[in-house]
Amino acid sequence: MDEVSNGAIVPAVKKEPAMSLPGAPMDPDADMAAAGVSQLDKDFLCPICMQTIKDAFLTACGHSFCYMCIITHLRNKSDCPCCAQYLTTKQLFPNFLLDKLLKKTCARQISKTASPVEHFRQELQQGCEVSVKELDVLLALLLEKKRKMEQEEAERNMQILLDFLSCLRKQKLEELNEVQTDLQFIKEDISSVERHRMDLYRARDRYSMKLRTLGDDPWVRKARPSSIDKNSSGSISNPLSLRGGMSSGNLQIKKVDGWGQVNSAGLQRKDAVSGSDSQLINQSGLAIVRKKRVHAQFNDLQECYLQKRRQLANQPYNPQERDKNVLQREGYTAGLANFQSVLSTFTRYSRLRVIAELRHGDLFHSANIVSSIEFDRDDELFATAGVSRRIKVFDFSSVVNQPADLHCPVVEMSTRSKLSCLSWNKFVKNQIASSDYEGIVTVWDVNTRQSVMEYEEHEKRAWSVDFSRTEPSRLVSGSDDCKVKVWCTKQEASALNIDMKANICCVKYNPGSSHHIAVGSADHHIHYYDLRNISQPLHVFSGHQKTVSYVKFLSNNELASASTDSTLRLWDVKENTPTRTFRGHTNEKNFVGLSVNSEYIACGSETNEVFVYHKEISKPVTWHRFGSPDVDDAEDEAGSYFISAVCWKSSSPTMLTANSQGTIKVLVLAA
Repeated sequence: MDEVSNGAIVPAVKKEPAMSLPGAPMDPDADMAAAGVSQLDKDFLCPICMQTIKDAFLTACGHSFCYMCIITHLRNKSDCPCCAQYLTTKQLFPNFLLDKLLKKTCARQISKTASPVEHFRQELQQGCEVSVKELDVLLALLLEKKRKMEQEEAERNMQILLDFLSCLRKQKLEELNEVQTDLQFIKEDISSVERHRMDLYRARDRYSMKLRTLGDDPWVRKARPSSIDKNSSGSISNPLSLRGGMSSGNLQIKKVDGWGQVNSAGLQRKDAVSGSDSQLINQSGLAIVRKKRVHAQFNDLQECYLQKRRQLANQPYNPQERDKNVLQREGYTAGLANFQSVLSTFTRYSRLRVIAELRHGDLFHSANIVSSIEFDRDDELFATAGVSRRIKVFDFSSVVNQPADLHCPVVEMSTRSKLSCLSWNKFVKNQIASSDYEGIVTVWDVNTRQSVMEYEEHEKRAWSVDFSRTEPSRLVSGSDDCKVKVWCTKQEASALNIDMKANICCVKYNPGSSHHIAVGSADHHIHYYDLRNISQPLHVFSGHQKTVSYVKFLSNNELASASTDSTLRLWDVKENTPTRTFRGHTNEKNFVGLSVNSEYIACGSETNEVFVYHKEISKPVTWHRFGSPDVDDAEDEAGSYFISAVCWKSSSPTMLTANSQGTIKVLVLAA
């Protein structure tokens, strides 16, 4: 494909027009129908309208036509439609013989196809003699026949109605049983949650009592006014000693000490009350906001709850290591606990907040598109690459903590061609792989800024490259040459080669295995391979309507995919089933980026927006629009920019995003 300024266009399969096979047999029914038309019937057709002649008229040259057809023709021309001989209306004559033949032929054809009733009707019309007695018998037979037909029709209608009502009753009973089961689940869960909430209230009261007990501890009180004693004795004992009232002075000091204790305790209680009040106000405000989020996505959350509750109905809740210090949740099931986790994570955030921003290069240069952005193994560095033919490595903490209009990369490496994808080695910190528009896959050493290996077997543009998470020397790449290649950093040639039938747009290793890869291609499918047997994929996931542009693993069993049909899809690679479809963003032709963590899926949009989805909810949690730096050009340029790359920072709520203008933002999910 040509290199255009608006970024890399996702390849698509070109549909070939369907062609009829030579020598294909004709429809036999059509052949029989054509053969059934007799030559005599053809002679009765009007040469002008090609229908049976009506009101036949004969010309001087001997041809017969429908009267209206030949009259209409002669209004425009003065010749015979058959032989082109000069002809006028005065040379037309009624063809009585042909009219008579046509009527007989029509009657003969009607008699062949007419029903017995029609024959009887014709006989009566022609004057057939029938006695009154015979007519009474016929009428009785017809009446009985009518009653029988009406009875059969009524029985059929009743049977159809009965079948419908039976199916409806069965369906509603199933729905009722399902609703009753769901209501029982809800009843049990409400009881469990109420018990756990009461346990939390009691635990909170116990903690409050302990805090008050510690506050009233004499050792604490003795330690607290010690500083006041020194200050009080220094400021008050001197004037009292001048009066000689030593004992009274001591008494006064004690009073002052007592006042100081009471006053300080009162101030502390006041501060504690005011602080708790403000905290309660903040918490109640957050609770209201979170409730609004729940109601906004209530249908999806309801579906999620019921799905998890039904699937995990009989599985008890087993708290993880991190939950051991939390109160035991009596009566909790795995489904309820799972849904509570979804609900809390889903309602936790409502917006994306910008915490840093940098420019990838010249603001108005067309070669600023960031095609790929990736964090390193420890999330300390991140690398960017794109059509600028450079890999730039930035220090993340410097970008976030040192605000500046233009951040300088800590490492910059030049390449011969435009870059499409980056992948850090998760074992070797300083190693990163890239794929480019010439089909070259390169492994770089970031410390030395030099290439370690270059693989040039791809014949066309390489769209994707990925390091294995379990085998540090293995990486895989996909290309427009319809080939997937597996490489080893210890050898120069490819270790494996998979030939496919469509352009390869994305490849990804399963994070838990070095033998399984997911491949997205222009044939609208995701091919899941076991590299130990590449003769055919383990499974082909179908559902997208256009090219699959990205595949990413959320876990060993969960795979997310993006397509130019403006949808994301979640798949279960263990059960080989689709899980969910996400809609909200716009993606019809460009690579807009896809990134996942354990709970959230982020992608770009051709509306210059970043969208975030929770993996259990099909609608976006939130989104953020990239603004144009020039307010005057904001409206004109809004449609020309798109998000080109996104990347989560491990499992944190922080992500890196970049657009086709070369703007990179650090976004964080916020309440």
